[in-house]
Amino acid sequence: MVAVFKKILLRDLGKLKTEIELYRDEQRIWHAEKQITNSAGTLCVHLIGSFNHFIGAQLGNTGYVRKRELEFLPDSVPRAELLKRLDDTIQVVAQTFDSLPESKLEEEYPQPLFDEKVTTGHLLTHVVSHLNYHLGQVNYHRRLLDN
Repeated sequence: MVAVFKKILLRDLGKLKTEIELYRDEQRIWHAEKQITNSAGTLCVHLIGSFNHFIGAQLGNTGYVRKRELEFLPDSVPRAELLKRLDDTIQVVAQTFDSLPESKLEEEYPQPLFDEKVTTGHLLTHVVSHLNYHLGQVNYHRRLLDN
C-alpha cells in the first residue's frame, strides 16, 4: 500500500502542477470572487503546507514547521515560485515514501487528526481525499475563469 499511496499522491500533485501551468492569465490564479474566497493559488499554497506538514515533517522528519493561518492570506506568489514549491513538495513526498516501511501504515500516526487518534494508513487516505477535493476545485476554478 505504501507504493500505491506514493503513486496516487505523486500523480495528483503532478495534476495540480499542470492545473497551475494551464492558467492562461497568471493573475487569474489568485482571483477570488464573492463568497468563494480561496483562489487556486491559495489552495495550492494550502496543499503545499499540508503535504510538508503531514508527510514531510510528521513521517519524513524534515523539520518543516507549518504556519497554517498564513496559507490562507491573499497573496500573489508568482506562478514560477508556486511551481518550484510544488516541485520541492513532490520531492519531499517521494523521498518520504521511499523510506516508509509498510508496517508504518498500521501504526498510530504521530499527531491526532481532528482530535482523533488514527493510523498512518488512515491519515494517508485522508490526505489523498483532501488533495483530490482541492484539485477538483482548482480545475473548476481554472476552467471557469479561462472560458
